Amino acid sequence: MDKIAHTPNAPHIPVLLRPILDRVSPVQGRWLDGTFGAGGYTRALLDAGADCVYAVDRDPLAFEMASSWSDAYGDRLIQCQGVFSKLDTYASDLDGVVLDLGVSSMQLDQADRGFSFMRDGPLDMRMSQSGTSAADIVNTESEEDIAAILFHYGEERASRRIAKAIVKRRQDTPFATTLDLAGVIERCLPRTKPGQSHAATRSFQALRIAVNDEYGELFGGLLAAERALKPGGLLVVVTFHSIEDRMVKRFFQARAEKAQGSRYAPAVAHVLPQFDVLSKKAIGPDDRELEENPRSRSAKLRIARRTDAATGGAVSEKELGMPTLKGRK
Repeated sequence: MDKIAHTPNAPHIPVLLRPILDRVSPVQGRWLDGTFGAGGYTRALLDAGADCVYAVDRDPLAFEMASSWSDAYGDRLIQCQGVFSKLDTYASDLDGVVLDLGVSSMQLDQADRGFSFMRDGPLDMRMSQSGTSAADIVNTESEEDIAAILFHYGEERASRRIAKAIVKRRQDTPFATTLDLAGVIERCLPRTKPGQSHAATRSFQALRIAVNDEYGELFGGLLAAERALKPGGLLVVVTFHSIEDRMVKRFFQARAEKAQGSRYAPAVAHVLPQFDVLSKKAIGPDDRELEENPRSRSAKLRIARRTDAATGGAVSEKELGMPTLKGRK
């Protein structure tokens, strides 16, 4: 489903790191880690031989946490606070770009960030620690809009029932904490059976995606990576649920196809593909990784290599299967 499936006190283990390093070896040149987080991918790339890594994250906490070890890499580590939809403004002519989507372990494990329904904290969910929070959405959006967010961003089938309960409850007391909201959601759904995801999983995922415009960032990040990679450069993307994986898969398909013209249609200019797809099927965790890191169970890895063709033309959110809501990116 998503990295928001919890394993309390689990270490910050980079997901699918071994298959990534196996497939991009030898690591060399200039790389960009678009989701710096706890620094797992960045450190692995530097240790494997990258000349330098541009470490990008919208969360200022990521750079605070890295202060204890970042100096050891000197000028090989370049830290950039920002979003990966703008990664081509931070660096260009790159040998590789890595994007690890979803919420990071360090965010999930801190109750005061408000991402977790397993720990009580303020209903926040803002990766950048600024802007509209999850509490703002559930306390001010219309019932219709809340239902749309839960359904389209979280694939929650009980979205209307949950939205109705949220609006009814907030009339008496606004939502302020994670466990308060999780409790209302739980009461809307059948009791969770052993082995099933928590009842609030999909709703919390949906709100987090809405707060941080995660689908918009992914859409922009794929296009930015295409612009930033040099010929032969690698685009490595790790996703955690079906919508993200669908967007990445369709982007790679669109950019790896040559233009197909009809012999009866007027001649068109030959279009070369921008990427060669190296992973025809998504790569998942092996048994060893699942045992070491249960959070990896829904992870999927896709890799493509940039060709020397010019940057491709426009591609729409609809073509990639990106959910879009009225009045929201």
